[in-house]
Amino acid sequence: MIDRRGFIGLLARALFAAPLAAHAQLAGKIYRIGYLTPGNPDVEAFQNGLSRLGWVEGRNFVIEKRFGKTTQEGLRTLAAELVAIDVDVIVTISTPAALAAKQATSTIPIVMAGSSDPVENGLVTNLAHPGGNVTGLTNNPGGHFVGKLIQLLKEAAPAVSRVGVLCDSTNRAEADTFAAVEAAATAMGMTAVNGDAHDAAAIPEVLAAVVRAGANGLYVSPSSLNGKQRKLITEFTLANRMPAIFGDKQFVLEGGLMSYWTDWTDLRRRSAAYVDKILKGAKPADLPIEQPSKLELVINLKTAKALGITVPKDMLLRADEVIQ
Repeated sequence: MIDRRGFIGLLARALFAAPLAAHAQLAGKIYRIGYLTPGNPDVEAFQNGLSRLGWVEGRNFVIEKRFGKTTQEGLRTLAAELVAIDVDVIVTISTPAALAAKQATSTIPIVMAGSSDPVENGLVTNLAHPGGNVTGLTNNPGGHFVGKLIQLLKEAAPAVSRVGVLCDSTNRAEADTFAAVEAAATAMGMTAVNGDAHDAAAIPEVLAAVVRAGANGLYVSPSSLNGKQRKLITEFTLANRMPAIFGDKQFVLEGGLMSYWTDWTDLRRRSAAYVDKILKGAKPADLPIEQPSKLELVINLKTAKALGITVPKDMLLRADEVIQ
């Protein structure tokens, strides 16, 4: 027989031992985190996010990087490699990468570190209750967002009347980009010029065709394809004295006029919280999709002066960063 005091003591020891056992199991395993991206495998922000949550690379996790292929077929091959080595979770950069991972596995958890319209693209059932094995963060605040970029470009450079749109219609996340820009441009009395480029080799000719069509401004979508050709695109806009707005701050750091989009570094860092929860037992289906919480307006004043543009003072005051 166990008296009341003895029973309480046993219960207390059992309750105390349970979290210790779970912690020991977590600490004793080295988790393998797949990192799938069509671009460069910059994992610093993600690593910082994990570090803040107490994870130590090499001690309780390692990152398996797969990167550098921008086609859907190439990304599917990379995703299959991660599945074959049985990673514990896959972190995806971009919508195409998330789609490739979802096609490769229905069991390994997938964390989107940025994806456009995950419901519309069939990645999740809905934002509040994703269902399946995919969760994470979107990088797109909504369908109205591209229109906001065109509005900002017009505000900074009022002379722009025909805006070129550099995107890839074969990229599922960008399929409706031109239509969205065209609608926004028409509402502002402007004309949109389609610059549809499907691979790196096509970009120079597509840009030249946009200029021949009379475009005097440019919107560059934040795709991995455009990102890999950042130097070429930026130099083109400068050489042709073309005001441009980008969906990636890196273009502006390298001489582009302005950008407005998600803070990519913040987004990558926040994705670490999803990985942390999943490795501690949470199910992707139960983790709501987060939308962007931080947007950045970045303006390169040096480039504005080179293009003969006087950026309105109130716009400069609204900017998160002004490059002199």
